[in-house]
Amino acid sequence: MRGGRRQNGIVTARLGGTRIRHRGHEPRIHPSAYIAPTATLVGNVLVGPHVRVMYGAVLDAEGSRIEIGEAAVICENAVLRASAVAGTDQPVVLGDHVFVGPHATLLGCVVDRCAYLATAATVLQTARLGPGAVVAVGGFVHARTVLPDEFFVPPHTLAVGDPVRVLAPGSAEVPDAIREVGFAGVAFGVDAEWTDRVSRYERSAEVRVEEFGAHVGDDLLDHQDTEPTVARKL
Repeated sequence: MRGGRRQNGIVTARLGGTRIRHRGHEPRIHPSAYIAPTATLVGNVLVGPHVRVMYGAVLDAEGSRIEIGEAAVICENAVLRASAVAGTDQPVVLGDHVFVGPHATLLGCVVDRCAYLATAATVLQTARLGPGAVVAVGGFVHARTVLPDEFFVPPHTLAVGDPVRVLAPGSAEVPDAIREVGFAGVAFGVDAEWTDRVSRYERSAEVRVEEFGAHVGDDLLDHQDTEPTVARKL
């Protein structure tokens, strides 16, 4: 096991996941937090007290930051990614007691305290979720959307706009609602005609290529001397 030590037939394994210094910033984790061994934290990530980041989760601050409040839970294979490529700072900020379910995706958004995001929920850039808001299984909160306090997004529906509208899959209103968001501009800083999809997505991919290229200079941090140990028998 990576970072483990053998003592009397026992391997003591350092927990804390993979931590990467990116753009000169490295993750900072409260000693009471738990980071699973296969979780990955990249760059300017601040993890608060009693947080639980489970297996396979990825917290990638890119050129911005990620802040996780007290007693928040980030479940298996969730992806939290901040960004600054669109010309504005787009951090991921989670308040206290936020629950992020397995396979959820949060990009450059703010989630207030006691919100609940179920399995495979998606929240896009600059969206804001009020305290106690719920995004049920497979729910989708589009960019620039604002959910009021304790607002409920039903399973597999689209929440979009401010004031928010909830649209069912296949609704005739969906294309116009998404076009009004101006997603390419919000997420990538790309100004292109809605009908010119090839140009829009070509330029969007180029923006991400440049952003992700900054990882060439990353440093994998060695934290095995600072983390608590857990023992398992061989």
